[in-house]
Amino acid sequence: MDTTTSPPSTTTAAVRARGLTKTYGSGEAAVHALAGVDVDFAAGEFTAIMGPSGSGKSTLMHLLAGLDSATSGQAVLGSTEITGMDDRALTRLRRERIGFVFQSFNLLPMFTAEQNITLPLELAGAKVDREWFDTLTTTLGLADRLTHRPSELSGGQQQRVAVARALIARPDVVFADEPTGNLDSRSGAQVLSFLRRSVRELGRTIIMVTHDPSAAAYADRVVLIADGRIAGDITDPTPESVLAGLDALRSLDDLPAVVR
Repeated sequence: MDTTTSPPSTTTAAVRARGLTKTYGSGEAAVHALAGVDVDFAAGEFTAIMGPSGSGKSTLMHLLAGLDSATSGQAVLGSTEITGMDDRALTRLRRERIGFVFQSFNLLPMFTAEQNITLPLELAGAKVDREWFDTLTTTLGLADRLTHRPSELSGGQQQRVAVARALIARPDVVFADEPTGNLDSRSGAQVLSFLRRSVRELGRTIIMVTHDPSAAAYADRVVLIADGRIAGDITDPTPESVLAGLDALRSLDDLPAVVR
């Protein structure tokens, strides 16, 4: 495991940050959530972002996904810089090129599973690609649940519907924020397995924020963040290597500032 900052990837980057900062407040009350982040996320890979509470991991994801505005620096999706976009342009970009999976499933209770999955296309006025829809729902084990409403589905099934909804428009990248946080361990493992399959079998790109080393081990790579800065990079992670990386960050936090 390497706990130093890695150079930019030589593979195609689906998303990248350059000098990305986010500051809340001003003067002595200023809080620097991100402090000049440089990082690439490769296309066709499953990457997890981890760090201590308050490290800036969720802030980084929100800036990369266009859900929040940066104080300075660049967030780039493919070849499109999203920092500085107005609200209308960001809304269109998120609708057409970004998928989201959150801890809360955010399904509409009056809609069936199928209607929830196809909702992004309905809102965009786009036609459903039935072949892609069938591939998704079969891969996610939802083919026999499509007429069920959320109240008739388990938590794991609801989250799989949310994953299918995030993928239905074939976005450039899917951002997942603690996607297993409301699930039991068995359902969480199923959802993570499906996320990994969507990368390996369906060619998708996923960036996931998690606090769980076991969840992060499903990814191809783990980016560690601390104090608003990239603090490490783990390739082919295991729960043990992720825990070791997090322990190394905690050890640095325990050092006096003059030693650091």
